[in-house]
Amino acid sequence: MGVTDPAGPVMDRDEVDRALARLGAEHEAIETSLLALQDHAGRRLLEGAELTGITKERWAAAEASITLLWAYFDAYTDALRSAREIRSRRRWSSREDLVELTELLRGESVTVAGSATATANAPTRLSAPGKLSRQFSLAALVDLMNELYASSLDMVVAADAVWSALPARIDLLAAELQRTRTLAHSVGVRPGEHPSGDDLERITRTLTTLREQVISDPLAYWIPAQGSSAPGGGRPDTTVYDREARALEEVRREIDAVLTVRQDAEQRLVKLRDVLSRADRTLAEARNARGEVLAKIAATEVPVVSGPPTVLQEQLATAAEYRRHAQWHRLSPLLESLEQKAEDELLRARESLTAVTAPLAVRAELRGRLDAYKAKVARLGYAEDPFLIERYDAARRMLWSAPCDLRVAEQAVLRYQQAAAEVLGAPRVPPQGGPQDRRETGA
Repeated sequence: MGVTDPAGPVMDRDEVDRALARLGAEHEAIETSLLALQDHAGRRLLEGAELTGITKERWAAAEASITLLWAYFDAYTDALRSAREIRSRRRWSSREDLVELTELLRGESVTVAGSATATANAPTRLSAPGKLSRQFSLAALVDLMNELYASSLDMVVAADAVWSALPARIDLLAAELQRTRTLAHSVGVRPGEHPSGDDLERITRTLTTLREQVISDPLAYWIPAQGSSAPGGGRPDTTVYDREARALEEVRREIDAVLTVRQDAEQRLVKLRDVLSRADRTLAEARNARGEVLAKIAATEVPVVSGPPTVLQEQLATAAEYRRHAQWHRLSPLLESLEQKAEDELLRARESLTAVTAPLAVRAELRGRLDAYKAKVARLGYAEDPFLIERYDAARRMLWSAPCDLRVAEQAVLRYQQAAAEVLGAPRVPPQGGPQDRRETGA
């Protein structure tokens, strides 16, 4: 819409012609804008909707503003027609005509009569309380129409933007929600039985309420742009929609996890049985090894080996029962828990076996070291040395007798190593305690 120039002194003929041309262009622009507003899809929707809340209040004011707009436009049209008629009386306008035209074009010569209803609902700054008619200049009338048009268009565009954006997206999400509900029901995820079932019910209620509110009060879901003066500046508020969309995606992932459980439940149960069986066998081996250690190794603290945990077997039986009855939503978390516990149990069994058999490993290492030195001595031609034979036999009797005192056996092996080193002329093995010197041993 255009803006009329400020008032001035009595206009000459050229000024009048220019003013009429400008006013004619403004008239066409205003008429085009008003017709576009009249045909706007958002305005038609607002007229037929059952509105509530802030939208209802603002639409009542906007309707009053649009009614006043047409009243002002009609008055503007009449004033422009009158001015054109005066100008068309003579080719060369008289002084009286120019004074009349100046008053009409620049003075407050336009009287606008409005209905009581429209005036009451219009913004108070645009209407005079208790008056059904007002006087305007054409410039002031254009400014007023521009202001009324901008506020009305802003409201219409905002409501239309919300209606164009949110209901369709809500409907698409509701369709996805329905598919997810059907899929959830097929795997036993139901309200009251599984948290995801309760989430689906809550999302359904929230989306239903959201759609009703968006349809009846779209402006409640509109965020105006900060610092923007253009009509319709802003965006729809999708906070609630986005939150429910994320919640539905989380539920969908949970359902997918349950579906995965249904597909590979038997394979996972077989693997669980195998892991627990290996843990049981390892514990049994550790218990047997403990008896062997207690019988063959003297003066050694051997840790006690616990039995297999019966609770895991009970949970495994429960998991198999869930699978037989297609209770996938219960089987899913139970399998995940059991898989971790089974791996932990197998690790514990292996650690127990390692701890129990440690003395046997020490004895085996001492035996290997003793035989390695004997082979080295034989390779160098000292296999028949009486002193070495004596030391070897002493260490061997300790290592191959039961129960074996590992501390004493280790000292015997070290003595044999020292004796071999002396015979071979190598540096002595550092003393480890006990009788070390050959002369002392001989004595």
